[in-house]
Amino acid sequence: MKLHLPLLSVAAAVVLALTVSGCGGAAEAGQANQPGNEVKELRYQGSANNVTFPELAADLGYLGDLKLNWVGNTTSGPQDIQSAATNQTDFGGAFSGAVVKLIEAGAPVKAVVNYYGSDEKTFNGYYVKADSSIKGPRDLIGKKIAVNTLGAHHEAVINTYLTQNGLSPDEIKQVQLVPLAPNDTEEAIRRGQVDAGTLGGVLQDRAVGAGGLRSLFSDVQLFGNFAGGQIVLRNDFIEKNPNTTRTFTTGVAKAIKWAAETPRDEVIARFTKIIENRGRNESTANLKFWKSPGVPDSGVIKDEDFTRWEAWLNSAGIVKDKLTPSKYYTNEFNDLAGATNGTATDPAKTDAARKG
Repeated sequence: MKLHLPLLSVAAAVVLALTVSGCGGAAEAGQANQPGNEVKELRYQGSANNVTFPELAADLGYLGDLKLNWVGNTTSGPQDIQSAATNQTDFGGAFSGAVVKLIEAGAPVKAVVNYYGSDEKTFNGYYVKADSSIKGPRDLIGKKIAVNTLGAHHEAVINTYLTQNGLSPDEIKQVQLVPLAPNDTEEAIRRGQVDAGTLGGVLQDRAVGAGGLRSLFSDVQLFGNFAGGQIVLRNDFIEKNPNTTRTFTTGVAKAIKWAAETPRDEVIARFTKIIENRGRNESTANLKFWKSPGVPDSGVIKDEDFTRWEAWLNSAGIVKDKLTPSKYYTNEFNDLAGATNGTATDPAKTDAARKG
């Protein structure tokens, strides 16, 4: 697939920023790992017209005395975790492959909890106009596909779809990915500005409901139910704020569990209240399309959340050798991990993963 930016240029910029600015700021408030000295306010980026799981956790009281400090919105996972890596925020979330890419480039972050994924109710679809001549993967050669950002979930899914259907690397390079804001994708498909586009969540349901579009494939058709991305924290933040890290991580996990087990109408009502009360001049119209959290196992991270993308990571040059999942994540701070897996978390293993 044709890329518009050098593969590691943005990640390299993160490493440069870390070198220049260091990892000071809010994280340095925690001295000697003493609970009373740990950070109690976490900076983050949100999502317009949506409620993130950290925001839900705060509203449900799962974050205890921790406060969230919203600094703006983002539509790009890679940008979100880059902001966390460079200490512009304290946490961020992105596609598993983007997490690997950032860490492989030298960014000192660790994934602590899954925060999005796909299931039979909530998934990412790839759509064309109903009368499009595109019927299968080979018809995408020489065509444009809209994605929210490069080097992330949608690029990896499209690459996997094309590869599994027999396209050669040279043929795949002829499929052009066009970064486009998710809110603009539906209209771009309908106007013919792109030949296909990625739609998920409420944007997908609204577009499908309006008619005139046809599904080409979906990520859940390729992989089944799966976790797609993780929330990361900086290693220095984790080291200086272990109790805050545990409260935050477990709180997010509890929020995911709550959303999975609570009747849909109650979840939508809670989301509506959160959006209305935070005063960001947002719409709650799309909340009626919410179906499920899409995140399996209360956010507990598994090796396959990373190895699933190994072929793409290798083909993209992000990982040159065999993938080592423990390098990228830890479940040490998710108190629901033992309950979900049926076994206690191995402290030695998770501590080694955190420090690795």
